[in-house]
Amino acid sequence: MYKIATASKNVEKRLRKYLEMRNDIAGKLDRLRNNPRGELGAHQLYGRLEGKWSCWFGSNIRMIYVIDELNKTIIVQAVGTHKVY
Repeated sequence: MYKIATASKNVEKRLRKYLEMRNDIAGKLDRLRNNPRGELGAHQLYGRLEGKWSCWFGSNIRMIYVIDELNKTIIVQAVGTHKVY
């Protein structure tokens, strides 16, 4: 199982905001911890975001993250509407 970390305090604050707004996101993060490449529509990004992954929390909420295999950590880079791309 992977740990969840955030890239900055700002990202952590935004993620907490979404967790408070929607009860289902905590369960979706748990699913992602088990399989960061195969849950929630996870897919690799390209172009300026190459090397990062994105997944869908429902509605219009997306999360961009990096997978650190060595430390078994998902590092959240951004979370928000589709504008995070």
